[in-house]
Parts: sequence; C-alpha cells; structure tokens
Amino acid sequence: MVWALLVHLSFNMWGDRETSDVGKFWTYQPYLRFDDDMWRDVMNEMVRAGVNMVVLDLGDGVLYRSHPEIAVKGAWSTDRLREELQRLRDLGIEPIPKMNFSTAHDAWLGEYARCVSTPRYYAVCRDLIAEAVDLFEKPRFFHLGMDEETWEHQRLYAYAVVRQHELWWEDFRFLTTEVEKHGVRPWIWSDYYWHHPDAFVKNMPRSVVQSNWYYGAEIDERDVGGRTYTELEKHGYDQIPTGSNWSSDLNFGRTVRHCAERISTRRLLGFLQTSWMPTIGECRQKLLDAVHQVGEARKSVEEQR
Repeated sequence: MVWALLVHLSFNMWGDRETSDVGKFWTYQPYLRFDDDMWRDVMNEMVRAGVNMVVLDLGDGVLYRSHPEIAVKGAWSTDRLREELQRLRDLGIEPIPKMNFSTAHDAWLGEYARCVSTPRYYAVCRDLIAEAVDLFEKPRFFHLGMDEETWEHQRLYAYAVVRQHELWWEDFRFLTTEVEKHGVRPWIWSDYYWHHPDAFVKNMPRSVVQSNWYYGAEIDERDVGGRTYTELEKHGYDQIPTGSNWSSDLNFGRTVRHCAERISTRRLLGFLQTSWMPTIGECRQKLLDAVHQVGEARKSVEEQR
C-alpha cells in the first residue's frame, strides 16, 4: 500500500503575475524556494510516520542537462538530485518524479509554456521526461499533473492557454506514451473527469493511475469531486486518492476511510497527501502536520486489519 507525500522542490506552478486571489506563495519567482533543513526534517518525520513514497515536484528546480535554461537560480544540480534520491531510498522511501504539464500549472517551463502543442514543445517535454526517468533510475510511476486546465483557473494570468477536445487528448497521449516507452507507469490528477466524464471514460487508458482529489472536511458524494472516487472505481481505474490539509486537518483521514470503503483492494494502490506549500521553514507546521496525518491514517487502517 502506497502512503505518499507530495513535496515541492519547485513551487513555480501557478500564476505568472501577482493577483489578489491566489495563495501567498503561488506567484512565479525566478529563484528556488526550498529550505534544506526543512527538507531533512520532513524526510525524518516521514520515516517516523511510515510514509513510504515521496512524489517530488521537480519543475524548474533542477539544472537539467537537456534544458539547463529552464532552471531557476539555486536549482539543484543533477548530481545533488541523485544524492537526495538515494538518501530517500536508504530511508526506505520510494521517490517518484512529478512534472505538471497542465497549461494552468506550467509556469516552470519558462518560454516553453508559450509553445504548447508545437514541435518545439513536444521535443522539450520528451527530453525532460527521459532525463527525469534516468535521474530517478526508472521509477515505478511518473506523475504528469494535467489538472485544472480551464479558463477559470487562468483568468488572472498574463498569458493563458487552454487545450480542448481532441487537442487535450492528443497531448495527453503524447505525454503518457513518452513515459510508457521507458517502462514507467503514468499517473495524473483526475479532475478532467469532473467536466468531461464521457470523453474521459472513452479515452483514458486503464493503465494510467488516477488521483482524484477532494479537500473538504466531509467527502460529499453530491459534489462531482466527492463522487468521482466511486465512479472511477465503477469504471475500473486504479487509484491513489488524494487528500490535503490545505483547508482541513480532518480531510486526509476521512479520505482514507471513505475510499477504503468504496474502492476494491485490487484497484486501491494507496493514498497521497498534499499540503500545497513550498518546502520552507515558514510552512513548517503545515508540512509536518501533513506528514503526521498520513501516519495516523496508516495506523488506523492497519489496526482494522
């Protein structure tokens, strides 16, 4: 059973300009927002809590050999990344790469975020996926993001682009094919299903791991996000449901209980916790609380067996 935590190396996923309705840290910055001491504290707490997987959001936080021009000031070298990944493995934690290719969350791509669906864009995405797979030594999964690609989510951006209909699926298939050709399993956020359930079921391969998410204190199946866990189960998708302490400290434990009762053990691969905070000292309590909530949920599940 996967008990995973999403940790941000890069936090350049949201707006490209200051706005009044986004979180404090969510505007693009040309430097790395990452604290080494906070990272080590989180890793140590993960071991104590029984977190056995880290999904590491790479973004522009790595000085890639294939595209060094993407990196922000202070980005990790590839040697540093390899060292940290080995440190995780030595602690018993499985590292998984994440690069979010949604146009709502690709500020980290720099100039290439303005080349979406062009040959230049495809070449860069191909290079980055291949390099990440190599750096992570052929990981079990590769998280591609692909959430919230809507006009509403980009309405305050300086530059907004939304792929729709067959183009979204063409680019999605390109990205998943690039992952799969390295023998790695694609993993995505599932909220495309909320707005396009028929197209999703028709076009989404069962080979792609699904992470639906719902962050309320109660999982409300009257809401499309709340009932998507059940509907994905009905359609036979493997899932790693996602909770968060972003808005409620009760959410993760209740997500685990809700989904364990509704998803077959054959398709419930585990759970993912998110805080949506950068890995910096200012966010210490939120980050450590997220880890502790995973530990509490895991303990509860194992006691019931």
